[in-house]
Amino acid sequence: MDCIFCKIVAGEIPATLVGESEHSIAFKDISPRQPIHILVVPREHHSNVAELAFANPDALVDLVQLGSHLAEQHSSGSFRLTFNTGTEAGQTVFHAHGHITSTTPKK
Repeated sequence: MDCIFCKIVAGEIPATLVGESEHSIAFKDISPRQPIHILVVPREHHSNVAELAFANPDALVDLVQLGSHLAEQHSSGSFRLTFNTGTEAGQTVFHAHGHITSTTPKK
């Protein structure tokens, strides 16, 4: 499989890790769209968040909990957690992942 996020999870491609849990890892987006832009990905490969939800609901809960914890650490408390599913929705990497974004870093 030629999945960039699987390679990051495996440590084959470097990333700026900011958190991890049993089922997920989180790292800074290399092309941030906001002052805070963190990607949270499951360690297992699933093509999108809907597939992840059906295949491993515990991993989805873990991903959301890790993302929420990191948003609390890095933002002022106002943040977005978004998932793009499918090309038309803007998904460009077909490994489930959430985007934690915020315009206001924690002071």
